[in-house]
Amino acid sequence: MISDYGKMELKWQKRWADAGLNRANRDEKKPKFMVIFAYPGVTGYLHVGHMRGFSYADAIGRYKRMTGYNVLFPVGTHATGNGSISLANKIKNRNEGMIDYMLKNGCPEEKFSELEEPMSVVNFFNDVYQNEYWKRFGFLADWRRFTCTLYPDYSKFIQWQFRKLNDAGLLIQKPYYAPSCVSCGPVAVDASETDISKGGNAETQEYVLLKFKHGDEYLVAATLRPETIYGQVCFWVNPDVEYVKARYKDETWIISPQAFEKIGYQKDGIEEIGRISGKDMIGWMCIAPALHKEIPVFPATFCDPNVGTGLVTSCPSDAPDDWISLEAVKKDPEMISKYGLTQELIDSVVPISIIDIEGYGEFPAKTIIDKLGITAPGDPKLVEAKKQVYKDGYHMGKMKPICTEVVGMPVDRAKDRMKETMIEANEADVFYDLTEEVICRCGKKVYIKRIDDQWFINYADTDLTEKTHEHCKGMHIEPVDYYNNIHGVLDWFRERACVRLGNWLGTKFPFDEKWIIEAISDSTLYPIYYLVSMYANEGQIRPEQMTDAFFDYVYLKEGDINDVSSETGISVELLDRIRKDVEYWYPLDLNLGGKEHMTVHFPAFLFNHIAILPEEMCPKGIMVNWYVTGKKSPANASGKISKSKGGAQPIPGAVDKFSIDGMRLFYAHSASPFIDVEWDEDNVFTYKQRVDKIVKFIDDLLQIKGDARSSIDDWLLSRFHSHIAEIKDAMESFDIRQMASIAYFEMFNDFKWYVRRGGMNEETIREAARIWITVMMPVTPHVAEELWEEFGFEGMVSEAQLADADVNIRSVAAEYAEDLIRDVISDILEIIKVTGMQPKRIIIYTAMEWKRNVFSKSVQLHKEGKLDVPTLTKACMADENLRKMGKAVSDLARKVAQDYMRLPVEKIEAVSGLDELAHLLSAKDFISDEVGYNVEVISADDEEKYDPQNKSKVAVPGKPGIYLE
Repeated sequence: MISDYGKMELKWQKRWADAGLNRANRDEKKPKFMVIFAYPGVTGYLHVGHMRGFSYADAIGRYKRMTGYNVLFPVGTHATGNGSISLANKIKNRNEGMIDYMLKNGCPEEKFSELEEPMSVVNFFNDVYQNEYWKRFGFLADWRRFTCTLYPDYSKFIQWQFRKLNDAGLLIQKPYYAPSCVSCGPVAVDASETDISKGGNAETQEYVLLKFKHGDEYLVAATLRPETIYGQVCFWVNPDVEYVKARYKDETWIISPQAFEKIGYQKDGIEEIGRISGKDMIGWMCIAPALHKEIPVFPATFCDPNVGTGLVTSCPSDAPDDWISLEAVKKDPEMISKYGLTQELIDSVVPISIIDIEGYGEFPAKTIIDKLGITAPGDPKLVEAKKQVYKDGYHMGKMKPICTEVVGMPVDRAKDRMKETMIEANEADVFYDLTEEVICRCGKKVYIKRIDDQWFINYADTDLTEKTHEHCKGMHIEPVDYYNNIHGVLDWFRERACVRLGNWLGTKFPFDEKWIIEAISDSTLYPIYYLVSMYANEGQIRPEQMTDAFFDYVYLKEGDINDVSSETGISVELLDRIRKDVEYWYPLDLNLGGKEHMTVHFPAFLFNHIAILPEEMCPKGIMVNWYVTGKKSPANASGKISKSKGGAQPIPGAVDKFSIDGMRLFYAHSASPFIDVEWDEDNVFTYKQRVDKIVKFIDDLLQIKGDARSSIDDWLLSRFHSHIAEIKDAMESFDIRQMASIAYFEMFNDFKWYVRRGGMNEETIREAARIWITVMMPVTPHVAEELWEEFGFEGMVSEAQLADADVNIRSVAAEYAEDLIRDVISDILEIIKVTGMQPKRIIIYTAMEWKRNVFSKSVQLHKEGKLDVPTLTKACMADENLRKMGKAVSDLARKVAQDYMRLPVEKIEAVSGLDELAHLLSAKDFISDEVGYNVEVISADDEEKYDPQNKSKVAVPGKPGIYLE
């Protein structure tokens, strides 16, 4: 048994490193396979969730190595952005939470003084990721090629990439309303949360600001539905909020303080000139835009100052919140009295029907409220009511005659028309906001800010999109759902803001260095840079030598090699070597990343390859893995774990508790890669126990000495060669879970069965163990190496090749014969369980000879491709000995033909060819031991047999009759 997993793991990691197994060099004699995982952002310590996808990449790479491929598995880190800036500032300020976080994850306290500068943080975590995580997990990554997005040589590559995008006409510049941190500047808001710590699912939405005139001032309400202006009957203010009076151009707007702050980022010259309490506006009359009619101002505490402008215009006919709130006001005499309103004013407010929606009454809001049983404001069902009526109205609604400007129009068209009409009349404006709160990595809030000269990569280019669609059709993309859905993602992907202003780390934009290239835009073409990074790391190429001519030659083979050598000072020999490396290793065979990349990284990764590289160098495969989640709690309702949010123990602690290979097996087998799996320590520990059981079992196998050989030896070797074929089939689609199921469960059970059946041939054990340990190597490499060494096999298993499944060793007949014994034991035990009896006698009846004759005839017909019900029945009836059995023969012929006609002929041949009587008699004692009772085996043809229930008559080849008394 392995007494110290940690010591054993380090032993093998050192041996792999000493042997240079991780180093991938061009070898024209071998096929190549290049695999990466999407490199992680440098925003803190990694967690156990990250290691799921990372370990898949290593397992796939190891599998490819043992099947004859020359594998390149490079790694890097993504430090672009403000993550390291934020972390450094928190350490510098001795933020208590950050200090605790660093200490908990193993950072020495004396290190803190070194981590007050962002690049020191980056370099620190680059070391942690490589040495404490990836090397510690036994990854055979080519460390010579490690790169980081903040390295000077990497920046040269990114600037070349952007010049190529510009040459292709894919860089454009236009005004943009961008999510922006008040401290750091523009941020990317997407599911990857590269720049942010909260709000990755937020979207930018456009509000229309409706200006309701009151004297010389305007109450400004934000709406997503400007077409409902025709149904306005009143205006809501929150009596508990103090609103801002803001001067914008030559107008005075009344809005919430939060709205004033947000709008200030989008409109120049807006200034605060005063304040007014919401309760002081109640009872005002204001003039609705477009309608030019007066409507009253009523109190409503549901007006959230953080949403829109904190003021709400009311269209109760189509807004469930407005309908139920208006009813509440009308039924509340205390409120009427409190705010000095009159009953006459309240009663004058009557809903106006403006939209016709099939399936709804005159007032859609009332229809949905009645349907859901909503009786009061604040009912949680109002959220669903609003969502449903807005959705149905938008897709099915048409504007009624009262809506003069847009009468008869579908709601979606009326919305745009009314927006344009009111803006042209200076009765409305636009404002952009986020659908949920977004927090930057630095901890500050993110707002929408107007940028007048923003640069974009034009992923909406129709030619680029069409070429990318075509390329994707030939790619290997897992899961299949993503393969099917990626075309929709490509169509949805539009222009992406590719640079930002502010406090960011990254590559300077080559056309205007005040801009920094943003974090997704510099991480699209990067897999090809791993083919150059090694030479930069080793000092063979300096950043200043990485000119456009250099990249054009080594990546695109453009230009004359001698001219490039003269310009750059790089030798012709080295340029030729790098170019040949590129030609050999590229395209990338597999890019593996978390599901957050499906709509962020992967589409841009594809687009940029298609835009810059020739078709033959574009990616071959993508694999998406889902998350490891923490247990859900009130503090973490989603269960998500992340570098910034925590939610799982640090990796080093998990390694000590569960072992590297125990964790790797958990990732490989606990669930399909394409569903989330919960980090449950009890579950993880079962995989450590599974590894322990296999280690102990193999230690026991090593004690078996003998040369006796029987049919069980043929069975075991046949099973293991069948498993080789199954594993290779599974790994064609990178089905690591199926591979692990076979290697750690089915093969384990087969070997245990072999021993139970009395198998003790040392040569068989060694041959089967060689196969078994080899197929375990990709997932649990350390344990596999230790067991390989214990058996005394030559070299290291990480260098070994997996044999092909040998057709001469695979035997359907041998496997069928043993399966028959297993099935008989299972059937007997099931009968005992169901009946609850303790049998005095158990008899197994093998089928009558005439039934075996029917099977024999079916074999011949199957070989001739003629097996079907009529043909087999006719052949049986032509046999005089069978014909006399009458209907029983035709019934059996029909069943045999139906069961076996679509199966390989070897299946029925195995059933037909087995002497069941002799086989079961030879295993009689074993069966008796397994079921715990003495068993007899009798042929159904025995005229003197004991058969009180005629069980022998139901026996057919492959399904003996069983009698218990």
